[in-house]
Amino acid sequence: MSILEWMPFSVLLPLIAAPVCALLPGRMLPWLLATASVTASAVIMAFVLPEAVQEPMRYFFGNWPPPIGIEYRVDAVNGFIGLLIALMGAIILPWGRVSVNREVPQRQGLFYALFLLSFSGLMGITLTGDAFNVFVFLEISSLSTYVLVAQGRSRAAPLSAFRYLVMGTLGATFYLIGIGLIYIMTGTLNMVDLAERLPAVADSRAVQAAFAFIIVGIGLKLALFPLHRWLPGAYANAPSVVTVFLASTATKVAIYVLLRLVFTVFGVEFLRQVPFSEVFFVLGIIGILFASLWAIEQDNTKRLLAYSSVAQVGYMALAISFVSVAGISAGLVHMFNHALMKAALFMCVCTVIFQVGSTHISAFRGLGRQMPLTMLAFVLAGLSLIGVPLTVGFISKWLLIEAAMAQGNWFAVVVVLSGSLLAVIYVGKIAEAAWLRPAPEDREPVREARPALLLPMWILVAANFYFGIDTRLTADVARRGAEMLLGISP
Repeated sequence: MSILEWMPFSVLLPLIAAPVCALLPGRMLPWLLATASVTASAVIMAFVLPEAVQEPMRYFFGNWPPPIGIEYRVDAVNGFIGLLIALMGAIILPWGRVSVNREVPQRQGLFYALFLLSFSGLMGITLTGDAFNVFVFLEISSLSTYVLVAQGRSRAAPLSAFRYLVMGTLGATFYLIGIGLIYIMTGTLNMVDLAERLPAVADSRAVQAAFAFIIVGIGLKLALFPLHRWLPGAYANAPSVVTVFLASTATKVAIYVLLRLVFTVFGVEFLRQVPFSEVFFVLGIIGILFASLWAIEQDNTKRLLAYSSVAQVGYMALAISFVSVAGISAGLVHMFNHALMKAALFMCVCTVIFQVGSTHISAFRGLGRQMPLTMLAFVLAGLSLIGVPLTVGFISKWLLIEAAMAQGNWFAVVVVLSGSLLAVIYVGKIAEAAWLRPAPEDREPVREARPALLLPMWILVAANFYFGIDTRLTADVARRGAEMLLGISP
């Protein structure tokens, strides 16, 4: 079989493994099957990406070409995102076994089945070339994720899952209305065909309304300020492995869908007729500043990092608002880099929660001496989030500042630097409690986390520095992807 024929299995393998997982007894077998299928997806995407960067790969299901049939179409942009999702799943599942044993002791086969459905949904959204199939996979991923969030041990978990369900359903409905309108106007749902047929009807009110519905729908999914209200509760109250997986993948996939539809389907010429850049610039700026300030106010460490994620979405929105190769490249690089840094940070925080049983910053006092490897990992990943040189965070913000300076937008430069200063404060709150405050006298001695938790965490910390020094994969592929989205290269 060729790489092209293997490509659909990056979605199908976890999708087929999900019902099998639900039937497997005990804890070990479902986890092994879930880990094996996700790792296989990562291996397939690692082979797909180099070929997709050179030339887009198209796979027709049943040998039916579009618009009649369904195709998977992989290029530099979605190959990059697909590899990111698969790699994060392959790293998170080994780390998550300990947490799942503790937080979801019963019916783990069902838990891993839901995880695989969520994973395969995200992969399907990324690889499909059909706008309606994006909706189908969006629902597969979302419905399974709602249930995963509801399995958190916190009493607030069901309420957070319900709020996520309401907001997610609204987002999916808006997206579906938008897709329905452009189908009425063009008669196709294949993205390549849509890109060819939409310019002829771009001046119609129906297409402009479709654009607005799609932007609001995806904005809800990616937690773009002020549509982010579901995210802090979902991240804070979900089981730890679900929090880490969502923080590193879900919003990135939503941003990919936004990029694909806005630039590939509607196109740059259409964007000149609507205030896209202005809206995303303003929402990005406000998101960076206000979400960072809310993060500083938090005492719950998971909510603190969740609000930080809303701020990071603001950076990506700001990068996209420039509608330039430099800006979109910066946004794509930040998507990849933010997955590395935020997954590492959530792993550190959740590991501490396992050991001390509390999410509050006060529970971190004195842990620098009692859990030095975990807290050192937190400090290093936090430096990356702030944007210190030699880390991925620095690369992201440097590229974003370059894109802003290329357009003479010094206000955006000031906001990016201000966001970094605010990150120093909220990351510093936890680091200061761990390293500079004494441990409470009435607390039992806390032991360092076991190697099964430390190893995946430190792999991600190391990746934060490796990709901060060697940017050949991230920056080069992102630039190639940005040129394809803007129609500069085929």
